[in-house]
Formats: sequence, structure tokens, C-alpha cells
Amino acid sequence: MSDIEICPLKLEHIDRILVIDSLCFPMPWSRKSLEKEIENSSLTKYVVAKKSGIVIGYAGMWVILDEGHITNIAVHPEYRGIGVGSLLLEALIEICKIEFIKSMTLEVRRSNIRAQNLYKKYGFLQNGIRKGYYRDNKEDALIMWKYNI
Repeated sequence: MSDIEICPLKLEHIDRILVIDSLCFPMPWSRKSLEKEIENSSLTKYVVAKKSGIVIGYAGMWVILDEGHITNIAVHPEYRGIGVGSLLLEALIEICKIEFIKSMTLEVRRSNIRAQNLYKKYGFLQNGIRKGYYRDNKEDALIMWKYNI
């Protein structure tokens, strides 16, 4: 994994992010939504994972007062299982430490056990359910929190 670089998301990465999103999510973000996230950098923090200069994953969060709300973590299917998701999550946690963010939260599909296990590995705990949260199939979301960052 030493050949994977984590760096801030830039406009030049959006085309690749759109590809990753379309492969990972039933309802991917639009180009305009991603551009707005980058423009709103005082409230958003996004990072990308690059291998040999190619974006293979990304993660982002909104900063609301002293909380980080993870919006997305996505890894291109060809690069899953090698720790990219862990590197991205570690980068977001490090941003929280630097910016004195005290807790982090996220929603994850009830069916996404792989992602739930990643979050549990980093100390996230399930603390609620959002019924019918996902518009594509009305699947529930588990609400997870990490405290005392």
C-alpha cells in the first residue's frame, strides 16, 4: 500500500470520481454536486486515493460545528480489498484531529456489511436507524458514530 497516495480532491479529479461513483452507487452524485462540494471547501473536506497517478477512490465529509459527517467513501471495484478504504477513512480521521472535530457520523446501508465492518474497525458504533433512507429501494440506513476523536 506504500504506492497509494492520499491527497486533497481537486476539480481535475472529478471525471474519475464520476466513473467510480457510477460503479459503486445506484444513485451516483452529479458533476455539479461534486463541483459544489469542492467549491464549498470551508465546510467540506474531500480526499482521493491515487495509485500510479490514477484516482482509485475518494472520501468526503461535511464539517458541521465540531462534527464530521462522512458523505461518501468509494473505491473503484478493481482496487477493493487492498486497504484503500482504510487509508481514506484514516485520512478523514486525521483531518478531524487537526481541525479539533470531536466526533464523526455517517449513514451506511443496512446491507453493506463490508463498509460497516470497516467503520467498526475504526471505532464507529451503531447508534440509530433511518428507515427507508435510500431513495433507490427504500433500504434502511444504520447511523454510526465515532466519539472522542
